[in-house]
Amino acid sequence: MPFVTTGDGAEIFYKDWGSGRPVMFHHGWPLSSDDWDAQLLCLLQRGYRVIAHDRRGHGRSVPVGHGHDMDHYAADAAAVVAHLGLRDVVHVGHCAGGGEVARYVARHGAGRVAKAVLIAAPLPLMVQTEANPHGLPAEVFDGFREGVATDRSQFYLDLAAGPFHGFNRPGAHASQGVIWNWWRQGMAGSAQAHHAGIRALSETDFTDDLKAIDVPTLLLHGDDDQIMPLADSAQRAVTLLKDADLKVYPGASHGMCTVNADTLNADLLDFISS
Repeated sequence: MPFVTTGDGAEIFYKDWGSGRPVMFHHGWPLSSDDWDAQLLCLLQRGYRVIAHDRRGHGRSVPVGHGHDMDHYAADAAAVVAHLGLRDVVHVGHCAGGGEVARYVARHGAGRVAKAVLIAAPLPLMVQTEANPHGLPAEVFDGFREGVATDRSQFYLDLAAGPFHGFNRPGAHASQGVIWNWWRQGMAGSAQAHHAGIRALSETDFTDDLKAIDVPTLLLHGDDDQIMPLADSAQRAVTLLKDADLKVYPGASHGMCTVNADTLNADLLDFISS
C-alpha cells in the first residue's frame, strides 16, 4: 500500500490514479479519502490524475497520537505532494479538508498550486469568540467531543443519518448505503485523532491563510448546511480571498459531495478546465 512517512514519523496513506493533470483531494472530518470516490472516478474517467490521502489518524494512515492540528495536516499534504513530485495542482477540500487546503496553499503551495476549491469549509473561523461573534457556540463542538468520547459508533451513525446529509429534513430520501459508508470511514480512524481534530476544525483561524491565497479559488456551499452554516463560513471567507467565486446550492447539505455528486462534479470539471 502507498504511504509517505513525514518528518515527525506519521505514515500517510494515499491514492494516486491516472496520469493527466493532477487534482488532489482533502477529505473532511472524521472520514478518509474514500469519501471522494464519486469525484475521483469522475475525474479519472475524463483524463485527470487524481490524488487523495487519509489525514493522519484517519482511515488507513497510521494512528499517531500527536500532530492533530492544521499545521501538521498541511505539512502532511505537502509531504505527499513532494513525494509524488506534483506541480500545477488543483487542490479540493471538503469540511476540515477545506481548512487543510487553505493552510497548505498559503504556507506550502508556492509554485505548485494552480487553483483551489473549498467545499463547505470551516473558514475563516468556526467557533464563536469575543472577536468572532458570528461563529458557532463552543458548546456545539463540546457536544461533538462528548459524542466521540462516549459512544462514537452511535454518534457517527446519528450524524450520517441526520444533519450531515440532510436526511433529517422532511421528505428527504435517506440512503442506507451512504449512511453506513460514512460510518465505516469514521470508525476506521482513531478516536483520539478524531477527538483532537475537533479543535483543529473549530478553533483554527484561517483569516491570514485566506488573505495569502493568490490562486483562483472556488467556494461551494449548500444553503441548508447544518454543520457549517453558510452565513458563518463561505459568505465571509469569499470576502477575504483575492480571486474567488462562491456558488451556493439551494437546499444542499454538508454532505453534498455525495448527495449532490453529479451537480458538484460538473461544477468541479468546469472550474478545473477553465
